[in-house]
Amino acid sequence: MSEETYVYLCNKLRPAMEKQDTPFRVCIPFKKRVAIALWKLATGSEYRSIGHLFGVSKTTVCRCVQDFCAAAETLLVPELIRSPDREKFAEMAAYTENRWGLPQCVGAIDGSHIPILAPQEYHCDYFNRKGWHSIILQGVVDGKGHFWNVFAGMPGSLHDARVLRLSTLWELASRGNYFPACTRNIGGVNAGYYILGDNAYPLQNWLIKPFADTGRLTEEHVTYNKKICRARVVVENAFGRLKGRVMERPVMMGGMHQQQSQG
Repeated sequence: MSEETYVYLCNKLRPAMEKQDTPFRVCIPFKKRVAIALWKLATGSEYRSIGHLFGVSKTTVCRCVQDFCAAAETLLVPELIRSPDREKFAEMAAYTENRWGLPQCVGAIDGSHIPILAPQEYHCDYFNRKGWHSIILQGVVDGKGHFWNVFAGMPGSLHDARVLRLSTLWELASRGNYFPACTRNIGGVNAGYYILGDNAYPLQNWLIKPFADTGRLTEEHVTYNKKICRARVVVENAFGRLKGRVMERPVMMGGMHQQQSQG
């Protein structure tokens, strides 16, 4: 991490993380607490070894990580992952159409398993089909691969469709309260904004997916599927970049909860 990025994070998170000295205890310097949290998140090292490295207890390391994550959720997530407004939806649709020839498409959705250490309770719920324990991160990205909706924390055993139905995105979109009322006539059909999903997701008027390959697809169906799959690569690449920036190490379930942008 560059010094510039480190200073940026400190300035952003200071209001939520900075503590005051008391007559009974001198606080660990704010920048040191941020550095401890970043070291843990970047390396996945044990709390004890990080404590030795920074000269603090493992309990202090744990608190620094929890405080950092809570501050980031409060101060950074609303700024970096926001529900698009009408103007932004129009911009995303125009970009996707220019790049992939899909009118009215504003993004793509997918899920990714985040490895965790098995919790003591209900550990079977977190055992996924791949054979390890995880939580699911559901994300929606625009045509440039920027996340504009996230929903995390569901047990790894759940199907992607079930995770979607538990999210606020499903609740709002199904009621017609999420995407702006902006339709366009496409082949005789008035189509509104929609996102792309794979075959794991349920077909909706705001979520389209490829035709299932039953061996009887027409040439038009095959062409449609290829176009959808080419455009959906953007969300797969986004998760690839996300995972490429962090070490894939199991995280502890303690204190973990769902995170969802309101969009």
